[in-house]
Amino acid sequence: MHRTFDIALGTVGLVVAIGLVGWGFIHMLRKSYEPGKMLLKSVFTVIFVIGCIKLGLKMGPFGPFLIVFMAVVLSYMWTPHLAEMLSNPFTNMFDGGSEPPDKRPYYSIAMGKQKRGQYREAIVELRAQLAKFPNDYEGVMLLARIQAEDLKDLPGAENALNHFCSSSGAPPKQVAAAWTQMADWYLKIGVDVDSARAALQKIIDLYPDTEMALAAEQRIAHLGGAEKILLEHHDRQNIAVPAGVNNIGLLDSSAFLQPKEIEPGKLAAAHVKHLEAHPHDSEVREKLAMIYAHDFQRLDLATMELAQLINEPRHSPKQIANWLNQLANFQVELGADVDTVRETLEKIVERFPNLPIAEVTQRRLARLNLEFKGKEKTPGVKLGVYEQNIGLKYGQPKR
Repeated sequence: MHRTFDIALGTVGLVVAIGLVGWGFIHMLRKSYEPGKMLLKSVFTVIFVIGCIKLGLKMGPFGPFLIVFMAVVLSYMWTPHLAEMLSNPFTNMFDGGSEPPDKRPYYSIAMGKQKRGQYREAIVELRAQLAKFPNDYEGVMLLARIQAEDLKDLPGAENALNHFCSSSGAPPKQVAAAWTQMADWYLKIGVDVDSARAALQKIIDLYPDTEMALAAEQRIAHLGGAEKILLEHHDRQNIAVPAGVNNIGLLDSSAFLQPKEIEPGKLAAAHVKHLEAHPHDSEVREKLAMIYAHDFQRLDLATMELAQLINEPRHSPKQIANWLNQLANFQVELGADVDTVRETLEKIVERFPNLPIAEVTQRRLARLNLEFKGKEKTPGVKLGVYEQNIGLKYGQPKR
């Protein structure tokens, strides 16, 4: 029974040893820079060992010397490989190991042809790279840029972006950036506001209720003004310039020459009308709040406009913190009490404790009472009557 167990244990040990030797050999063969040479060494080693063993059995007492000779030859052949295999885990931490670099596309040839004006050849080179890496954002944008900016082929550029954006693995931020760039090309190159609006609308449709959709909505809200500017630049007409005022330097005042500012009421009405069509335009809403606060001293209306911006979850924390700070400024200027201002500022610290503005707000809270005291009117002090032109005199007064 013990004899059978010993045989089985020895067999298992032999199989494990052969497996480890085989695994080590395959590992060295894969990592070797010359696998063919390594394979020839292995075949020679097997033949050499078998030959030495057979010859050693025939040599009788001289057999051990042959074994020593065989060990010297094998150590000369295999010691460098064994040392490399054992030291690789340590050296790989410093030199990166023998792992091949990740495959990536190369656009230097295409970019060189683009600089030389060989746009068609550059596109051919880009398409060859994109055939291997179809979802590479850099290559897709370079292809679309050549088509849009160099060849003025806006439909071709849109097709390139559409192929990338419709793929399942396209990152949302890259998709939004691609359609935003396409909108810019439609505005600047094609003077086509409708197509630019359609490109931005794709972001809203793909990613609703996100910061990317909010940014696209705000861009769409300002396309009307961009259209007017682009058309004026595209279809310039001669403008009659009235003659200037003669002898302007001799006039008592030139205030009448300054352009008249738009009345706050009309400007506020225009902003309200704009916000009815584009309620997510944060820039215009902030301007409306400033008009309510500075021109009409209506803290309630200014608070209502800023509250809509503050409560919009898609705005960035930095924007919301700035609007809360602006609301606190309005409250101080328009006579709110200390507790109301403190409550507004504390919201910044509570909601965004890790932002730099939270630290600034804490310092402001610490000196808030002093800030309010600075707003109090100092009672006037009646001064005595002093001799005029005293600053023009010189010399010592006579006694």
